[in-house]
Amino acid sequence: MNSEILVNVTPQETRVAVVEHGAVQELHIERTSSCGIVGNIYSGRVTRVLPGMQSAFVDIGLDRAAFLHLADIWRLRQSEDAGKPIEKLLHEGKNILVQVIKDSIGAKGARLSTQVSIAGRMLVYLPQVSHIGISQRIEDETERKSLREKLKHLLSPDEKGGFIIRTMAEAATDQDLQTDIEYLNKLWHDIKEKSATAQPGLLYQDLNLSYRVLRDFVNDNTARILVDSRETSQKMTAFAQVYMTNVVGRIDHYAGVRPLFDLYGVEDEIEKSLARRVNLKSGGYLIIDQTEALTTIDVNTGGFIGIRSFDDTIFKTNLEAAQVIARQLRLRNLGGIIIIDFIDMENVEHKNAVLVEFKRSLMKDRTHMTVNGFTALGLVEMTRKRTRESLAHILCETCPTCQGRGKVRTAQTICYEILRELLREARQFDAHEFRILASQEVIDLFLDEESQSLAQLADFIAKTVSLQVEVAYTQEQYDLILM
Repeated sequence: MNSEILVNVTPQETRVAVVEHGAVQELHIERTSSCGIVGNIYSGRVTRVLPGMQSAFVDIGLDRAAFLHLADIWRLRQSEDAGKPIEKLLHEGKNILVQVIKDSIGAKGARLSTQVSIAGRMLVYLPQVSHIGISQRIEDETERKSLREKLKHLLSPDEKGGFIIRTMAEAATDQDLQTDIEYLNKLWHDIKEKSATAQPGLLYQDLNLSYRVLRDFVNDNTARILVDSRETSQKMTAFAQVYMTNVVGRIDHYAGVRPLFDLYGVEDEIEKSLARRVNLKSGGYLIIDQTEALTTIDVNTGGFIGIRSFDDTIFKTNLEAAQVIARQLRLRNLGGIIIIDFIDMENVEHKNAVLVEFKRSLMKDRTHMTVNGFTALGLVEMTRKRTRESLAHILCETCPTCQGRGKVRTAQTICYEILRELLREARQFDAHEFRILASQEVIDLFLDEESQSLAQLADFIAKTVSLQVEVAYTQEQYDLILM
């Protein structure tokens, strides 16, 4: 056992850090005011069908309508519906049962699916199918066959649903699996009963973060779960006593004076995870840029010069970068399309070794990913399933000064903009005097380098122009007062 799970609880939010060998590997944050809804099941009503996009908007009782695409309608898997356009399957006012598969991200509403899956500790229940699947992380074929036969033996003859056996089930007893089967069947029975008469709204809510920690994060390598809230610790212990008795002894209440996240350096790690630049131990560094459409990661050698040759330097930097990038994807919860620009390598063996190391480092990630090899331009393309907001989207907002550009216009640029505005106003209004209100940097420039420009314009419009510093103004803000 070499990992610890830290749970920091306040009335406003719950934060979870997974620490391995003293280094933070994952960060998860759930705020009381904006809990994620992935996994929640709703009774929905179609409000609009868009044939051109083969999609529909569905009212599920939230402020914003959710989005359902043709590809996420489960009935299409059945032969009689194959190839049908969405307008043949849905119409305005139709009531449907849906599950959220992606949280609302940015301006996009939540994404829905009509295929329902309910996660338990050992199993995932699929009420609309009848097959038994097994987690890809269970690689041993003998073990896979054994688990499949064990589950088939436990299922009742009239069971109509299907199951996916999770990684946690590798060491499960018959009783563990039976408990999960009964729990999941009861949940589905309750959901169906509620959906019979329900208006658009919530039918089933997935576990909150503190319980999901026990269901999804704990494994054989987890030494302990430290919780800094006595009440939450007691609730997690009670939950574990019912569903996962082998975890109970690993849940501890942390009552230390020093904040838990400070003690383990998690606060510093959160700060670093919001930075654009990530330094490598070798002296190289990464530049991570996140946009709405994709994330780009650029690898640079920095001050690392190596000890043998330039090719060796590049190879060593790329190997380290492969490991760090895999960790940063988990820490920042980056999803969607990700483009990685490793430093160019001429040696094919080096390229293959970096790709192998990158894929090996990604194996710790629970999120589904696809990784392509190097393109003709030397880039590695990959996708990482995006279900919840990234860490930056949770903790940050668009800069009010630069409006997300990452740059601000120079004081000189603002000076020239003010001069143009002053000329427009002078031609339109017969004011006695004009007063410029701007930031200290802009006013200083008008008093020094651009004083001649201002004097020439004042002489041209034959009006008095005065200057006033507004300390609360950003460099791009200004006002022109007519007096």
